[in-house]
Amino acid sequence: MVTIREIARAVGVSSGTVSRVLNYDPSLSISEPKRKAIIETAEALNYETPRNRNRHRLGSLRSATRMPALPQLATVHFLEADEELIDPYYIGVRLGIERRCRLFDTEIVKVFHADLAASAALLESMAGVIVIGKHRSADIEFIASHSAHTVFADFVPKREDFDCVFSDLGAATRTILDGLKQAGYQRIAFIGAHDRIDEPSQPYSEIRCRTYVDWQKANGTFDPALIALNDDCNNGQNLKLEVGYEQARALLSHDIRPDVILTANDNIAIGTARAALEAGLSIPDDIAIASYNDIPVAQFLNPALSTMKIPGEAIGETAVDLLIERINGREDYAKRVTIPTTMIWRDSCRHPKTC
Repeated sequence: MVTIREIARAVGVSSGTVSRVLNYDPSLSISEPKRKAIIETAEALNYETPRNRNRHRLGSLRSATRMPALPQLATVHFLEADEELIDPYYIGVRLGIERRCRLFDTEIVKVFHADLAASAALLESMAGVIVIGKHRSADIEFIASHSAHTVFADFVPKREDFDCVFSDLGAATRTILDGLKQAGYQRIAFIGAHDRIDEPSQPYSEIRCRTYVDWQKANGTFDPALIALNDDCNNGQNLKLEVGYEQARALLSHDIRPDVILTANDNIAIGTARAALEAGLSIPDDIAIASYNDIPVAQFLNPALSTMKIPGEAIGETAVDLLIERINGREDYAKRVTIPTTMIWRDSCRHPKTC
């Protein structure tokens, strides 16, 4: 079995460089000829990533146990195609779904939000549908009325008769805030977005923001001036670098700036870091940053980003498992599966003290 070290030796680069190229790390700076040489060498030597080796092992297990192939499934995404491409977290959710479906020799048909209204016949022809991200109640009812089985990934619908898989962002937020407090931070700011799903007039309704507000009030430190919410984001999601950049500039322009900024995802954190550096501030000495998701580039930033790891691929895989159970006859009850999160403390902020 060919190893990364053997590919690195053949091309004349480090093993770390080979690993980052083969895992499509967007932060890696490498010449195109060298990148091409690594990929072509890996292909010539029939290299398989550990993930693909595991997938083939599982495929052999499926064949050995004569696990039947499934008919086609569909995903309905709250993002549009171009928006998903710049959001590594949701790419991870989709990859988890696709990898799990390959185990069952089934194909996934992708439907993005803009095409939903024209997709009734398509959804009806599918064995089941995985709905990714937040959707309005009207969209949920439309999908359910045209789908034999419906499962939600990274979203908890109000109806309790649907299966769903998600991570508890409320608990994750409290973990981050408790850690920042223990690390000595007092003025903790938050950058996120309004949740415009079904209650547009309710303030601070997005779960990360709502938990932040509740935590600050419980600690007697709530200050609305420390909250910066964007109005243009899609239902509190699809939070981009530009959002972090603009909102961080506003927060950092205050006479008394925050000690640390908690951002609703890593893309916002990257934009926040740029705004801080342009303002002549050092991270984490002058301003610290913490975030959510742990996208691949987070560990390669300078300084590396402290972030709550939300396992998007595991959420995608579990959504497929739930859908298979439904297709195979589970009708009497719905399941709500919570995938645990893990806080990764890196150098963008001080670490909480450990016992």
